[in-house]
Amino acid sequence: MANFAYLNTTWFALIGLLWAGYLFLEGFDFGVAIVAPFVSRDETDKRICLNAIGPVWDGNEVWLLTAGGATFAAFPLWYGLLFNGFYLVLFLILLALIVRGVSFEFRNKVDSASWRRTWDIANFVGSLVPAIVWGAAFTDFIHGVPLGPAKYSGGVGYTGGLLGAIHPIAIFGGLASLAIFVLHGSLFLSLKTDGDLAERAHKAVRLSAAVSVALFAGLVAWVATAGRPPVPGQLPLALPVVIGLVALVGLVAAFGLSERAHYGLAFAATGAAIMAAMGAVFARMFPAVIPASNAAAKGGLLIGAAASQHNTLVVMTIVAAIFTPFVLAYQGWTYWVFRKRITRPPSAAAAATPTPGAGSPESAAVSGEATVAPGTAASVMTRPAPAAGSA
Repeated sequence: MANFAYLNTTWFALIGLLWAGYLFLEGFDFGVAIVAPFVSRDETDKRICLNAIGPVWDGNEVWLLTAGGATFAAFPLWYGLLFNGFYLVLFLILLALIVRGVSFEFRNKVDSASWRRTWDIANFVGSLVPAIVWGAAFTDFIHGVPLGPAKYSGGVGYTGGLLGAIHPIAIFGGLASLAIFVLHGSLFLSLKTDGDLAERAHKAVRLSAAVSVALFAGLVAWVATAGRPPVPGQLPLALPVVIGLVALVGLVAAFGLSERAHYGLAFAATGAAIMAAMGAVFARMFPAVIPASNAAAKGGLLIGAAASQHNTLVVMTIVAAIFTPFVLAYQGWTYWVFRKRITRPPSAAAAATPTPGAGSPESAAVSGEATVAPGTAASVMTRPAPAAGSA
């Protein structure tokens, strides 16, 4: 049987799509949390930023769980090698995501400025770390990682240690992903807020757009010129490079659209750029789930060697075909319910009055009067957001 049979390849592509969806949706969550301290001038602004992502951030993380679960079921050796060789990196991301999630829930449990400031820092760091590490990790997989013989994981194992995953191209990729997520989040704030906060978010768009375009263009050029041991059946290098250039065009288009106040279209452009970038990553990895940077590893862990039995993939395909439309419909409905633009209340004093123990995103009002993030005051009002492409 070929190393990349039909269902094996299909699930490899689907896992890439799940990662693209996760980084598209969670990417603007990360970006909002990272940029919020720099565009907020008072407590009301901070609450508006949290309220913008409050109803959706935890639902966006479901895509990460789904990607991890699909990897475990479809490619158990891939999953095992990741947690064996990159355990410390994955633990760092998991710790950051836990701290970030707790910060949403605990921020306003105590009526204290220092308490809220502590959890604001936790939210910032918990978003900053994965925004960098995810980009560095996927850049590692484009470049290849050092692999050697191992008893498990399909006969190959990671031999680089923690420092083996930290090299210049990975660091460069992490900075590029950080800039792109900041741009994505700044556009989301421009779309969801108004007044002075929206103006400051737009300034963040201009700065992050310039940085993200420069860094991502450099990353595409680096990948195009960096060598890697050949793998039988790999796609021509030109294909991932072209897909990467499509992503670059999306970033440039997002900046141009935002300058014309078409924030909805600009946000869609950055989302398309993120998904195209992930398409380039998986196109460059194919037909290995973890490519090797050393010739002795014979290309790395290949799709066929890492995949589950054919019957397992058949069952997974049937289950995914049945339930995925319901999940997408529910998440789409959630975004529709919380689509309204968040406005600053007439009185900043009223907005500063805390409500300890406020409800979760699921219990936020959906009548159009308020959209409340976990633990924040229900004093930030909303009005209908403009249609996509308008100010």
